[in-house]
Amino acid sequence: MKSRGQMTVASKYRNLRMLEFVAKPCAIALNIQANGPQIAQPNAILEKVFTAITKHPDEKRLEGLSKQLDWDVRSIQRWFRQRRNQEKPSTLTRFCESMWRFSFYLYVFTYGVRFLKKTPWLWNTRHCWYNYPYQPLTTDLHYYYILELSFYWSLMFSQFTDIKRKDFGIMFLHHLVSICLITFSYVNNMARVGTLVLCLHDSADALLEAAKMANYAKFQKVCDLLFVMFAMVFITTRLGIFPLWVLNTTLFESWEIVGPYPSWWVFNLLLLLIQGLNCFWSYLILKIACKAISKGKVSKDDRSDIESSSDEEDSEPPGKNPHTATTTNGTSGTNGYLLTGPCSVDD
Repeated sequence: MKSRGQMTVASKYRNLRMLEFVAKPCAIALNIQANGPQIAQPNAILEKVFTAITKHPDEKRLEGLSKQLDWDVRSIQRWFRQRRNQEKPSTLTRFCESMWRFSFYLYVFTYGVRFLKKTPWLWNTRHCWYNYPYQPLTTDLHYYYILELSFYWSLMFSQFTDIKRKDFGIMFLHHLVSICLITFSYVNNMARVGTLVLCLHDSADALLEAAKMANYAKFQKVCDLLFVMFAMVFITTRLGIFPLWVLNTTLFESWEIVGPYPSWWVFNLLLLLIQGLNCFWSYLILKIACKAISKGKVSKDDRSDIESSSDEEDSEPPGKNPHTATTTNGTSGTNGYLLTGPCSVDD
C-alpha cells in the first residue's frame, strides 16, 4: 500500500503533466505552429539504409547510392538531413515541454524557499551539523527530497529518448551524480545541507525555461532579457554563493563540529564534482554571452541539435540536376537554440 507521501508526489506529478492541456492552447495563441520539419520524399532504398545501416552515410556510401538511384550526392545528403529532422519534435512540442519544466522548476523552487525560510540552518549553516546525525526528518523535508529525486530520475531516463546532443555524456554524468548525491545525503541524514544545495541550484532553471518559451514564440527581446537574467543568477549562485556558503559548511564547519567521518569524503567529493560541472556550464554561458554581445542577440548553442544546413528548407524534390536551387530562411530560432542548456543539481 502506498504511503500518503508517495500518493502526494504521484498526484503532484499527474497535475503537472496535465499542463500539456494548458501549454498547447497557450502555444497556439502565441502562433506557434504544430507542423514539424519538411517531410523527406518516400524512397524505399534510402529508407532501408537510414533505418538498418546508418543515419549519417559516409562519402563512399553516398557515391554508391548516387549511382544506384541516379541522383546527385547533394540531393541524397539533403534527403538524409530531412529524414533525420523528421524524428525531431516540433516547435509546439518543445514549447509544451519547456512550459512543463518551467512550471515544475518554479513550483519546486518556491516550495524550497517557503520551507527553508522557517528553518534555522538557512540563516546559520552550522545548524546543519548540530546534533548530527540525530536530526529529525520532517514530512516537509521528506516530500521535498522525494519530489526532487523523482524528477531527476525522470531526467535520467528521458535523456535516452530525447534528441541526443553533443553534451550527452556530461548531462548523463550530471544526472547520475545528482541522483547519487540526493540519495546519499538522504540515507546519511545530511538532508539539512542537502536542501540548501537543491534550492540554490533550482534558482536559475525557471528563467532558462522561460527564455526557451520566449524563443519558440519568437519574442527575441524577451528571450535575450530572460537569458541575461538566467546567466546572472546561474553564475552568481553556482560560482559565488555555492562555494562560499554551501561548500564552506560541508568542508570546514562540518569538520569542526562533527569531525572527520567516512561519508564526509564521499559527500564532499560529489559536491566538488557538481561544482566542476557548474564551472563547465558557466564557461558555455559566458561564451554564448560574448557571442550575443557581438551579434546583438543570443545565438545558437554549441550543443544544439539542429542540422547545420539550409538544405532542409529546400522544397525541390531530389533529382539528377546537381545545380538544384536551395533557399535559406535566415532564422536560427525555433528548432535548436542555445536554450537547451544545463538543468540543475541536483543540477
